[in-house]
Amino acid sequence: MRDETVARNYAEALFELAQRHEGIDAYGDHIQTVARLLEENPSFRLFLETPRIDAEDKKAVVRKAFAEFPAPMTNFLLVTIDKRRQRLLRQIARAYADLVDEHENRAHVEVTVAREMTDETKDRVAERLSALLGKTAIPHVRVQPEIIGGIVVRAGDTIYDGSLRRRLDRMRRQLVAAGASPGPAGETHTSGID
Repeated sequence: MRDETVARNYAEALFELAQRHEGIDAYGDHIQTVARLLEENPSFRLFLETPRIDAEDKKAVVRKAFAEFPAPMTNFLLVTIDKRRQRLLRQIARAYADLVDEHENRAHVEVTVAREMTDETKDRVAERLSALLGKTAIPHVRVQPEIIGGIVVRAGDTIYDGSLRRRLDRMRRQLVAAGASPGPAGETHTSGID
């Protein structure tokens, strides 16, 4: 099985566990805490992922490190060690977050703009995207001055490109296709006419 599929299966098991116990948000916080620790602490990640270290030693450290977690969550982490899947914990955390988003009918959307947006503009963009997607849109805004103006939105595999750069490129292609070529300083010259 591919790692992505295995991680999704473990995330689904954790999601079911969360629904039966403390709640999906709390368990989401717990698995994100684990993922963040693994990301920020390479020595801990190496400790958990190294096959030369005995599984019981790893489990003892996990029990101690995550003592404040509810027992079902800790047991989930111990199972990942027993099944030698602890190297997938960060992927499991991402897959779990995706499951929570599906459950809550949310969509994370990449929004690229040429300049910083005001909070009011971000709210309007979020509202319009929510209406377009039929889900609560959570925009993640990044600034890229090279798009010149407008907005580029990526929602999953779909890209909506309303950038000024794209519009200018399209106009240039249309002019070239019509037999005109842009000259210096934006002047247009039509071939064959003097």
